Amino acid sequence: MNFCEPIGYLASLLVLATFCMRGMVALRSIAIASNIAFIAYGWLVHIDPVLVLHVVLLPTNAWRLAQAVRAGREAARLRRRSYRR
Repeated sequence: MNFCEPIGYLASLLVLATFCMRGMVALRSIAIASNIAFIAYGWLVHIDPVLVLHVVLLPTNAWRLAQAVRAGREAARLRRRSYRR
């Protein structure tokens, strides 16, 4: 086993973990970690399709994570507001 294989296995395990997530914030956070691991793996092993895919997915997941965090904050704000009445 060369030094790159553990990175590939880690990236794969992170993808598997995303399928076990219930919350969107957790899912996107793990997906971002997976993207970073796959970018490292694709770059080290020179697998351009994997590298390109995860370079595109990384900002997509980051954007969706930001949306989920904003939505969660807005929902919490509305809950607090409804309790005050």
